[in-house]
Amino acid sequence: MDDRLALRIRLFREGGQVRPEVVTFVTNELDALAAEGRTVTEETAGTLTSHLMMALTRLLDGEPITEFTTDAEIAAELAGHPEAVTRASAVSRRAASELGTPLPDSEINFLGLHLALLDRNSPSRTPPSRRAT
Repeated sequence: MDDRLALRIRLFREGGQVRPEVVTFVTNELDALAAEGRTVTEETAGTLTSHLMMALTRLLDGEPITEFTTDAEIAAELAGHPEAVTRASAVSRRAASELGTPLPDSEINFLGLHLALLDRNSPSRTPPSRRAT
């Protein structure tokens, strides 16, 4: 994680915009993505970070998250990125386990798009299907 992304997270934490447990959860998810070989920087993961922080906070605060009319289009876009969809679903399950709230399908789809973009911007990462066993 670069200094600019760390600053974004610190501003969320210090600004009180999100719950502390959400900051911890998202930071852990970013660290895991980096540990898997993804390039996690402000440029590649800044929007993902903000989106996930705010979505989880809205859910924990009981605010509704509406389905978007573009959900079918997003799902079609994600058809070519099954690993991103799998990862987004896993994040949702961890959010349910650790924070008590899963992400709705609409948010999983948007998270999947962020993750697909992150993978595209991580040239040094070897996809699981190409890793040596």
